[in-house]
Amino acid sequence: MTTPTPPSPLRVAVIGYGLAGSVFHAPLVASTEGLVLDTVVTGNPERQAQAREAYPDVRILATPEDLLGDPAAHAGLDLVVIATPNKTHVPLATAALEAGLPVVVDKPLAATAAEARALAALAEERGLLLSVFQNRRWDNDFLTLRALIEAGELGEVQRFESRYERWRPQLKGGWRESGAPEEVGGLLYDLGSHLVDQALVLFGPVVRVYAESDARRAGAETDDDTFIALTHAGGVRSHLWVSATAAQLGPRMRVLGSGSGYVKYGLDPQEAALREGRRPGDGTPWGTEAESLWGRLGAGESPLTGGGLPVPTRPGDYPAYYAGVARALREGTAPPVTAAEAAACLTILEAARHSTKTGTTITLP
Repeated sequence: MTTPTPPSPLRVAVIGYGLAGSVFHAPLVASTEGLVLDTVVTGNPERQAQAREAYPDVRILATPEDLLGDPAAHAGLDLVVIATPNKTHVPLATAALEAGLPVVVDKPLAATAAEARALAALAEERGLLLSVFQNRRWDNDFLTLRALIEAGELGEVQRFESRYERWRPQLKGGWRESGAPEEVGGLLYDLGSHLVDQALVLFGPVVRVYAESDARRAGAETDDDTFIALTHAGGVRSHLWVSATAAQLGPRMRVLGSGSGYVKYGLDPQEAALREGRRPGDGTPWGTEAESLWGRLGAGESPLTGGGLPVPTRPGDYPAYYAGVARALREGTAPPVTAAEAAACLTILEAARHSTKTGTTITLP
């Protein structure tokens, strides 16, 4: 009996080699079975050198136009990843789709839900994959909470509290902290995209949105401390915090149900591992954390004094995202995150922005 020949790896181009491209997308693509990092697009000479050192066989191009504007340059590519500043997501994704290429876009997909829906319509019209990199669906705490909910360990969930808080009292500069509307900066659209996406995955559609946003640091042009309250159609209330000015960090999650609650401190370790140069599949355990960081499940007790039962945290699994993209490209299945889901998230972010400007609660249709 002959052994089937494995299919050729899918060739991937990553446009942008800043934080998103170099720390997340390129390493995860390169470590995913069935994918190969073919091209990196960056005009920064230092980043070009870093990409060549990390991936000696990669092709380097200076501009997106060098790739997308030349049919010969993108011939044979199977996927383009957009890992550039937010304001470029829509034009670059549009150009890639119009060139006949499947696309992954770093979050947020667009500045508005309308733009996201237009991109989704273009992808559908061309019969091409369009997915959004919402990697926090594969955080260790989120995977653990989802398993607890599915197992009925909390009873009926009533309140979901979730935070991405940091202590960064000094501005770092750059487009993420710019107040220019076209930059789509600020924490609401950055970390808030993750928290809202997680709430939607867990508890479904939202009917009301209330938000409070502040620019607290000296010289801040856009929000660096934001609170969002969501009322889900099913009755769950999600309270979400993103902050760069939290001098004392709250629990990553506190989830209250009719039977018990789950409290978890600490961040998923995968981003730190990627920043340190570790890679999935390098022979060491991936996405695991120390037992001392496990969350606790219980009722009527404080986890800070040892109350409740420790819950082993499931390993985080960012590699699952690109494994799902590879499967979708080969088999025609739905991508792990769809453009429609991204549009639903953006609808809530837009409502949150309107709420903070008007001081009102926004009712969604």
